[in-house]
Amino acid sequence: MAKVKICGITNIDDAVWAANLGAEFIGLNFYSESPRKVSAKKAKEIAAKLPPFVTPVGIFVNEPLESIKRLIRYVPLKVVQLHGQETPDICREVKALGAAVIKVFRLTEPLNPDYLTPYHDVVDYYLFDSALETAPGGTGESFDWAWLQAAAGIDKPWFLAGGLNTGNIAKAIKELHPPMVDVCSGVERLPRRKDFEAMKTFIQAAKAAR
Repeated sequence: MAKVKICGITNIDDAVWAANLGAEFIGLNFYSESPRKVSAKKAKEIAAKLPPFVTPVGIFVNEPLESIKRLIRYVPLKVVQLHGQETPDICREVKALGAAVIKVFRLTEPLNPDYLTPYHDVVDYYLFDSALETAPGGTGESFDWAWLQAAAGIDKPWFLAGGLNTGNIAKAIKELHPPMVDVCSGVERLPRRKDFEAMKTFIQAAKAAR
């Protein structure tokens, strides 16, 4: 049974819906150029309404370490997702702040497991996403799932992201067997509002697929 992360949450209602529907993670985006960016104050309000079994994840793109440190403490954040060109050394510094680290890899070709090796001991999760020049994530575009055939041998929890939606989530899980899946625009009715029925359908399908 795949765990589900609903990313790009911008308000309390959507966060509570996601939690009640069975999501294990919600993503709070702090990237300044994202249409789903949330303020520190709003993120703190959202996190305070989450039940203890739902983990808030802070999404950052090449963010200065001091800014990440401030938000980890203020919100607070249990998990940090690094969606830029963060090196293993930067990941190590973020992990030392006390949060688990998700490192995003934006695929443009079949996955080479050797590329993950420098990150193995300094991150807690991998996330594989599509790569578009126009945006670091949340684009609704997928990549060739055949590129992740090598993921079967990865000895670390990982998320599948990139263009997942209610129509393809069951197929994705059956083909790739990801431990976790990440969805953003695939369950939206507007860029800053989720669609309740789409989230419900997506989460149910993710939990039922084998």
